[in-house]
Amino acid sequence: MAIPGAEGDIATTTGHREPVSALKIVPRHVAIIMDGNGRWAKKRFLPRVEGHRNGAKTVRMVVEESRRIGVRYLTLFAFSTENWRRPEEEVGGLMSLFVQHLESELDVLLKNGIRLRAMGDLSRLPPSVRELLRRNEERTKDMTGMDLILAISYGGRDELVQAVRKLGRDIQSGKLAPEAITEKVVSGSLYLPDVPDPDLLIRTSDETRISNFLLWQLAYSEIVVSPLLWPEFSRDEFYRCLHVFAGRNRRFGLTQEQVSGS
Repeated sequence: MAIPGAEGDIATTTGHREPVSALKIVPRHVAIIMDGNGRWAKKRFLPRVEGHRNGAKTVRMVVEESRRIGVRYLTLFAFSTENWRRPEEEVGGLMSLFVQHLESELDVLLKNGIRLRAMGDLSRLPPSVRELLRRNEERTKDMTGMDLILAISYGGRDELVQAVRKLGRDIQSGKLAPEAITEKVVSGSLYLPDVPDPDLLIRTSDETRISNFLLWQLAYSEIVVSPLLWPEFSRDEFYRCLHVFAGRNRRFGLTQEQVSGS
């Protein structure tokens, strides 16, 4: 996951190649639903875990490029609360892959100033995965180049339920009045309250739903859908998505005249 130093070229939707430096806007926070590993494997008559294994190569590429261009937060939907219902063999293979990559990538994270963070119901993870996450989070906590956030055993509704329970306990104990609950208070009760909302959500495999991911945080995120399955998601496609985002007019509920100041 070494970060290249030289600028490269990227392909736009028209096939014309432009330098990376041509990006007008780099999103501060990119979130990605990495979809299509299983379908990629099925198309090749391979076990589903092989799709996840090849998808890990795409993760490295996206982390490299995000760090290189100055994305400050990168959140990857690695494993959902619903994924626990998948076949035991597939879940076990995924957990083994998590262990393998958590062990192998620590030095690379440290070398490149990347802080690893995890969010979700981590209590459901096998002890080996949980311990490696804890260790890598601790070892990288002082890195300031980029936060790499793994949403693992994560569900957006579950996150909101946990936040409501926390607020309920604060009300019950007298620490908080119901009338004092604001959007800021709710945001402060989520898993990672210091992380800003995503500017851009990318979903692969041509699916157009958010699948219980960051339900609160995605309120004003720009969404770009890629037709490629996650193991096929290339550097060129990543930059195409970034260019689409850069061309969006983000108004946050205002009129165009208010945004432009005219």
